[in-house]
Amino acid sequence: MSDSEVNQMGLQAFDNLKKEKPQSKSAQYTQFVNCIAEAITYETGGSWEVVVFDDNSLNAFALPGNKIGVHTGLIELVDNQHQLAAVIGHEVGHVLARHSNERMSQKTALDLGVSTISAVSSPTTALGQSAVSALGIGAQYGVILPFSRTHESEADIIGLDLMAKAGFDPRQSINLWQKMAQASKGAQPAEFMSTHPSHDTRIKELSAHIPTAMQYYQQAQSISKTPRCSK
Repeated sequence: MSDSEVNQMGLQAFDNLKKEKPQSKSAQYTQFVNCIAEAITYETGGSWEVVVFDDNSLNAFALPGNKIGVHTGLIELVDNQHQLAAVIGHEVGHVLARHSNERMSQKTALDLGVSTISAVSSPTTALGQSAVSALGIGAQYGVILPFSRTHESEADIIGLDLMAKAGFDPRQSINLWQKMAQASKGAQPAEFMSTHPSHDTRIKELSAHIPTAMQYYQQAQSISKTPRCSK
């Protein structure tokens, strides 16, 4: 599909989310997320809209059309700016790699067969739910459906480099996923049954790429890229 079509779908889906999901009233949380997102997206270019949703689940997402959503539950989980930057970098990585376009193209070829843009504008219908889920958002607003394991691993590496270039410590990504593993309390399905890599696999792959990301981090520090975002 053309990028313009997928971007339009992302814009429509994000508008739907803002209408249906409550947004956080915490100015402190909003400032914290915006501070991190601005540093990350400075590295990508373009104008991005960021919204903090009042939702206790440990989720964040980015959509085509340069939209970022972060749930308050994730903000409460992280210890510092670096850990949240790891998640936002990962989600922006999905957009940069055009993963939604790949998912949507596959979904259209398989079973939609009608205007996916029209389907996204009617998210409560079965067809609309199918289209919205292909963008990376679940049928119920705010529930994020996983991309493939290949997409997830690719977004992890893109996000790690992105956060490091923005001046966030990439080593904190390991701490973040350790916290996520602890928070899941063993609820994650076996890797072969899930489209997400297991926490152990994800940590292993990130650890292997840390030396490269550290070079970007050191370069960022040398030119005074030192974000100071506090929640």
